[in-house]
Amino acid sequence: MTTKTSKPKSSKTTAAKPRAAKPAAARKTARPAAPAVGLPHRKAIAKRPAAAKVPAKTAAKAPVKAGARKPAAKPKAPSLAQIAVTALEDLKAHNIKVLDVRKLTDVADTMIIATGTSNRHVQSLATRVVDRIEEAGYRALGIEGQSEGEWVLVDLQDVLVHVMQPRIREFYGLEKLWESRESRDSSAA
Repeated sequence: MTTKTSKPKSSKTTAAKPRAAKPAAARKTARPAAPAVGLPHRKAIAKRPAAAKVPAKTAAKAPVKAGARKPAAKPKAPSLAQIAVTALEDLKAHNIKVLDVRKLTDVADTMIIATGTSNRHVQSLATRVVDRIEEAGYRALGIEGQSEGEWVLVDLQDVLVHVMQPRIREFYGLEKLWESRESRDSSAA
């Protein structure tokens, strides 16, 4: 039988060599820079001015210095009617009319009537109105006539949008119907 002879382990142990002490200036440059992204460094937090920690309600009640500028007023959010008219203008709707019908009916406050040149144009105008309204955070209550494309009604609760082909608009004459009621109501008052 053959036996394996193993080599005896060396008695040498690796001793850690003492490192030479680096000068303080070398140690500071050897540290990696703090990452630019992430939480702010603790020292930066401690150096923040006390005014930044004041709650918003308290900061709003602070006295105004003489000659201080007022913050710029926030622009008003566009109304449903403005969003709808802009959407119609974007796709080149013709003869856009905005009628205020608050005094005439409780169904809606504003009625918008526009003309498209073809079935597809009328359908795309109505779709654009709905898309823009949804982008602004509102919701259309209903859409009627989208499949035919001759007269599409978009119900936005307070605003009704009628998109029609020219012959349909001329035949029904919604402007004449609502304008004549306005003139009748104003002459009776």
